[in-house]
Amino acid sequence: METSIPGWLDATYLQNVLRNYEKDDSVEVTDIIVRPATAKGDHYGSVMYRVASQLSRVKDERKINGQMSLIVKITLSIYDVDHPEIIIDGMPKPFVTELSLLHRVLPKMNEIVEEFYPDATPMSPRCFHVQYENPSHAILEDLATSGFRMADRRSGLDLDHSLLAMRNLGRFHASSIALADREPGVLSPYRKGVFHKDQWMVCELVTSGMKSLAIEAAKWPELSPRVAEKIDNVSEVMFRKACEVCEYDRDEFNVLNHGDLWVNNMMFRYDENDKPVDLTFLDFQVSHLGSPAEDIIHFFGTSISEDVRIHHTDLLLRDYHRSLVGTMKQLKCTTESPSLEDLQGALKKREICGAVVAMTMFPVVILEKGVEVDVSNTMVTDKIRNNPAFRGELYRKVMNRLLPIYDRDGLLDS
Repeated sequence: METSIPGWLDATYLQNVLRNYEKDDSVEVTDIIVRPATAKGDHYGSVMYRVASQLSRVKDERKINGQMSLIVKITLSIYDVDHPEIIIDGMPKPFVTELSLLHRVLPKMNEIVEEFYPDATPMSPRCFHVQYENPSHAILEDLATSGFRMADRRSGLDLDHSLLAMRNLGRFHASSIALADREPGVLSPYRKGVFHKDQWMVCELVTSGMKSLAIEAAKWPELSPRVAEKIDNVSEVMFRKACEVCEYDRDEFNVLNHGDLWVNNMMFRYDENDKPVDLTFLDFQVSHLGSPAEDIIHFFGTSISEDVRIHHTDLLLRDYHRSLVGTMKQLKCTTESPSLEDLQGALKKREICGAVVAMTMFPVVILEKGVEVDVSNTMVTDKIRNNPAFRGELYRKVMNRLLPIYDRDGLLDS
């Protein structure tokens, strides 16, 4: 999907944005350089630019020159005209969700955390501006200038990265509870996660992905042919089953889920020994109210290394729970925190979601070097049926371990 730099993205526009955000009319942006911020296809439904700007401002009657780097995220009109229900005033609903959260909700969650943890890094990038009407976009802090970078998605996160992610996720979820305690109903509009009946594109991805897996699994002599047949037989119903167990239940413990918690939607900061010490989250297009088990399942299914997945998920879950409960207590939440057993029960209830994520989303995450797939293209066509991601050696190795477990637990039964 080729895109060109929009004409409206110029120095004058950014100057007005910064003047409004900082409430300082002395800000002058004299020059900008605009470059793509991500690789082609990395972000479905949007294009991102990194904008390096030269600017000045007046302080204490002195002109101060400086530089600032910003990220501009712009929605793309790639949505199927056969599904107008996902469009609001010409803009896709997932982007409405993200703009609303960046503008109205996440700053409040960060402020609550800052009250009790003054030195805490914000859980999301600072948002300078959002525009809902066409061209819908957000202007965000460039976290790279603060030393943040992405981890290697292909190798999977090691234990240090995974523990940091779980602890920060516990804080993120706890802050959403604190906000909901203070402002009842503030999170009510956010109800549609990945596994929601209206997410037709995810449904197509899951169905096509299951069929691709069935084709490949039938070629694996180390796997029973019966398993490949079962995968093909349930391919048309797996998304619906996942939606059913993720349907919002007001009687459960619910938080604001990130919704798409995988390695490319988080950035890490490292110490001098290259150990991860800090993390912030990105991309909130499918954030929604629901059980925290949804985020945990998605993270486990897409982002942790095979060693961590086999040996350390219990540790990760306990660390998450400790962070959630401890932060809720520190933030003086009035909502009762769940027990570890409650959390384990929520995960068990949604185990089919873990199977779906591992079978159909994980292979795209671990695409081998030299093999690239444009996610924004495969998501809206049936090309995922021929997706080379399903032929990767690491994916085959992981599936040969997991598929017999899914079969034994009845997750592949019609």
